[in-house]
Amino acid sequence: MTFQRTIVAASFSLAVAAGFARAAQAQTEIQWWHAMGGQLGDKVNEIAANFNKSQSEFKVVPVYKGTYTETMTAAIAAFRAGQQPDIVQVFEVGTATMMAAKGAVYPVWKLMADTGEPFNAKAFLPPVYGYYSTTDGKLLSMPFNSSTPVFYWNKDSFKKAGLDPEKPPKTWPEVGADAKKLVASGFNCGLTVQWQTWVLLENESAWHNQPIATEQNGFGGLGAKLEFNGPLQVRLVQQIADWEKAGLYVYGGREGKPDSKFVSGECGMYLASSGSAGGFAKAKMNFGISMLPYYPDVKGAPQNSIIGGATLWVLQGKPKDHYKGVAKFFTFLSSPEIQADWHQSTGYVPITIAAYELTKKQGFYDKYPGRDVAVLQLTNKPPTENSKVRMLGNYVQ
Repeated sequence: MTFQRTIVAASFSLAVAAGFARAAQAQTEIQWWHAMGGQLGDKVNEIAANFNKSQSEFKVVPVYKGTYTETMTAAIAAFRAGQQPDIVQVFEVGTATMMAAKGAVYPVWKLMADTGEPFNAKAFLPPVYGYYSTTDGKLLSMPFNSSTPVFYWNKDSFKKAGLDPEKPPKTWPEVGADAKKLVASGFNCGLTVQWQTWVLLENESAWHNQPIATEQNGFGGLGAKLEFNGPLQVRLVQQIADWEKAGLYVYGGREGKPDSKFVSGECGMYLASSGSAGGFAKAKMNFGISMLPYYPDVKGAPQNSIIGGATLWVLQGKPKDHYKGVAKFFTFLSSPEIQADWHQSTGYVPITIAAYELTKKQGFYDKYPGRDVAVLQLTNKPPTENSKVRMLGNYVQ
């Protein structure tokens, strides 16, 4: 009798194990290629893990593919080989290229409609939604890590240089004056800049309501031509060159490579992505955040800054059940709680109004002054043809 009970118990255990195995095998795997390294990569993994815990039907697998350019290039090559991921993170300057990839992209508005997932266009921050939409307001890719460049200053460095640590410079002449005081007090440089094209050319042009290309910076048609040799741009680049010769400005490399010069205290002022704030906070820096500097003699300045960062594009050619999982993941990703946590942890802009309001309600901006500057700057004034977007194909090349 005991032997029979043992056989029955063993059979039951095997059946349960087999059931769990079948359930695990039935889970649909969603590949998400991204360009988030370091602390940001850890947060991406956490978001995916929390989604996977929230349901049992789908499993999102985040895969780091290198820089933004490397990730986009890898996805294009994979699509041509029929080995594309379900989701790929593409930085904002790749938007026009992705929009032109007819048949390769599954537009988000259509994905959400086809899968029956709830979707409200008015839930998103207008500057974020507008950048990644068609001219008739249909969203093409899911906003994720949206950012804009802001002005950072090291309060301890300001204090040492005899500057008011609570009073950042607002204009370019004031930046120059503070840089001289920082260098005179023993610092290696006064100012450095990350993502130079994005910050100094694209955003400073928009901030002063100046174009960088014809056809509404490319939004109005495919015949756009770059035109970034205007008086404002020449003036700013010449100013940076003069400051470098004088030792006030130090070039620290492309993309986010200059971060170390600010974190180490070598440079007291930094123009960088709002998405860098989380890393600076983790480094336990005593820093402040304010709006981009501007030329006070330029009429209408400051205008508004423009979006950077990246969105999540869905690629065609995957089984139908994958897209159901992608849509559910996007619903999860854009929820107020997830977006508020992402915004507060990283410094990226909350993509929805609800996430922004939740962050305010939680007292985050009271505790960390300046962390709302990115949103205030993006919405400083209604965008013009010069400050709405720049939609230029093959922009990386």
